[in-house]
Amino acid sequence: MRTVRSGVQAPARWRAFACGLVLLATCMLAASAGAWMPHLSPLFSADLTPDPDAKLPAPTRHSFRGIHTTLMRGVEAPLRVKLEATVPAGLGDVLAFYRAELGKLGWQEQHDNAVVSADHVRLTFASPLGPAMLELGRKESSTSVQLVQKNSDIAARANVMPEPGQAKLVFSNIGETEAVLGINERITKRAAGANAVSLDLLPGRYSYELGVPGRPAHTNILTVAAGDAWELTVGRDGEAWSPLQLY
Repeated sequence: MRTVRSGVQAPARWRAFACGLVLLATCMLAASAGAWMPHLSPLFSADLTPDPDAKLPAPTRHSFRGIHTTLMRGVEAPLRVKLEATVPAGLGDVLAFYRAELGKLGWQEQHDNAVVSADHVRLTFASPLGPAMLELGRKESSTSVQLVQKNSDIAARANVMPEPGQAKLVFSNIGETEAVLGINERITKRAAGANAVSLDLLPGRYSYELGVPGRPAHTNILTVAAGDAWELTVGRDGEAWSPLQLY
């Protein structure tokens, strides 16, 4: 599995991942030039109007907006959609906008572990497709937005749905030699061309090593939460790719 970015951020790249089903992740920035510069006329309006073309609720008024989708090959509906935006408005106004718009879509706000302060908001929701999360933060004179929605049905079909209270880690090797993953005091090996394997993890922070024999291992830290699914992949040249959240 690999991420594709369009626009000016990063060149396109793809990963292949086999776990009985092949998943593709795409990360696309808003196509309009307005995603990269302030919309000058709306900046002077106090109202936040929903953009009918946005994949997830978002105001038309923004100085940046990007959308990230995780897709399973052959299925149009994504595993996970993440909206990132910077909105030139107060945090309270943006919060009111999202509570109104998400409510219209049948998203039910969950009050456990909610964080609402003057400069930071983190709310979880039960959406018609699956779990969702909204995070807002002050960013100079604007408000940063991260809105994530997961699709539980697609995750189950893709065999990446975590067990209750746990996280799932998918390890794939698309290289030409054996790859080795060491995490949570466990060593897992995958032969070249073998199907991906999944590991169950308790929520927490894990150090791991990933690589191929004869080359220095890539070390990193992965933090997983209950209900998350992540992928670690060794590429065709033996390079360890960065962790990718699938669900």
